[in-house]
Amino acid sequence: MGNTSHGRLTFTVEVDAPEDLAVDAARADALLTVRARPAGEAEDRPGDGKAGHGPRHAEVLIMDRSQSMAASGKLDEAKKAVSAAIDTLRDGTLLGIVAGDHEATVIYPPPGRPLAPVDQHVRQHAKHQVAAQVAQGGTRIGRWLTLARDLFDTSTGSDTVCHAVLYTDGKNEHETPEQLANAVRGCADRFTCDARGLGEHWHRSAIRTVTEGLHGSAAAVLDVPDLTEDFVRLMQDAQQLVMPRMYLALSLTGRFDLGFVRQTRPVQVDLTDQRQERGAEIHIPLGAWAAGAHQYHVSVHFEPESLPLNHRVQAATITLRTEPPAGQADRPTCTDERVLVVKRRSSKAFVIPVSANLTRVEAERELRFAMQDCADAHERGDSALADAKLRQALALAEQLGDARRLRLLRAMAQDGPDGKPVVRPGVSNGRIQQIGLDATRTGPVPDDPVDADTGPRRDTGVCPNCHRPLVAPDAKFCEPCGAKIGAEGAG
Repeated sequence: MGNTSHGRLTFTVEVDAPEDLAVDAARADALLTVRARPAGEAEDRPGDGKAGHGPRHAEVLIMDRSQSMAASGKLDEAKKAVSAAIDTLRDGTLLGIVAGDHEATVIYPPPGRPLAPVDQHVRQHAKHQVAAQVAQGGTRIGRWLTLARDLFDTSTGSDTVCHAVLYTDGKNEHETPEQLANAVRGCADRFTCDARGLGEHWHRSAIRTVTEGLHGSAAAVLDVPDLTEDFVRLMQDAQQLVMPRMYLALSLTGRFDLGFVRQTRPVQVDLTDQRQERGAEIHIPLGAWAAGAHQYHVSVHFEPESLPLNHRVQAATITLRTEPPAGQADRPTCTDERVLVVKRRSSKAFVIPVSANLTRVEAERELRFAMQDCADAHERGDSALADAKLRQALALAEQLGDARRLRLLRAMAQDGPDGKPVVRPGVSNGRIQQIGLDATRTGPVPDDPVDADTGPRRDTGVCPNCHRPLVAPDAKFCEPCGAKIGAEGAG
């Protein structure tokens, strides 16, 4: 498994990757479980921004003050939530507040000043500015995010954990989906952002664009007064983040190309388009980290004829990297290298073992699409397709034992004339948006390690040229660098 300590956290990577491939296979898959645990009993307390007490934290709270927030007391409830969030922040946290409509305005700190270290005086003045907001204008989330990024850029360094949170009660009507996506890309790998759909009239597409691109959590807050409790919890969780930026680093050997990288737990997100080319490695940004665990599905593609039959071939090396200290270019490693090794079998009659964990990942992905298709069909008025997708989703959730998503689905279902489940008439828009949004939430990684191949054993040896693990004790050459290995072996 290869425990490696990096500052405040100790990381392990478990690899579940069946080695044997069918003779005509054109891809190899691995499920990576990455666990981060506190590095020791004398763990530094995160968040107060003082030397010796963990990383500095910066928080930007983004308020939707568009005209629709005037209805049903929503803006008043949002002010309570933002004020409670301010009270939850630890002293020393750098604070900024953005108020957004079809434009964006920094309402705290005062114009021209950097983010303010929280103390009692800052809390009082920041909450006064929050209370003074009035509902006006429309919604342009991309502009809100860009202003938050500018605040972070003028006040923080690479060693600061930068986190934002926003809520919105309506549709993102003053920019196109492409404009929002471009704004999110401009903020990527700079800060993480949680987003909440508030009430009944928002749409999940903008929330998902924000959180998938900025490694945040997405949720529906259908009962507006619940936003206060939610924001307090988000601030508590954000202050547990201790690694500003993490990266999954992949080094593929010559015959292999990256197919995709998808986070599978706790939330399904396709990370492939966020890839960064860093010399011989591909880096996938993973956002800021606290102690906890995530799972990732990595797929590499190849031409079947390029692999020799019945020989172990190294497809990739896998490690974690983090943000380098100020003034350094190379991202330091956080784990030992893991190796993805494959063997193309010569006979179609050979029984290829199937990973139960990867099979479950595919079933969870199928459940996600069934839930999202149900929501999409309902919005289009296609009740027959919505009912069919609801039944498919219910069956998959029962098969997976997914109690949380099963409860959500049953809450919007009733028995039809034939006794089969159908979407309940009159189900609210907020509930439909919640179904589409929560479709991606798979839940925490199990505590027990996967039944996995965790990489090469010590007796495989290492290459004397590049010092990477060999794929087998009797390897004649090194897959990554091509160096020949002497008759006596390496290591």
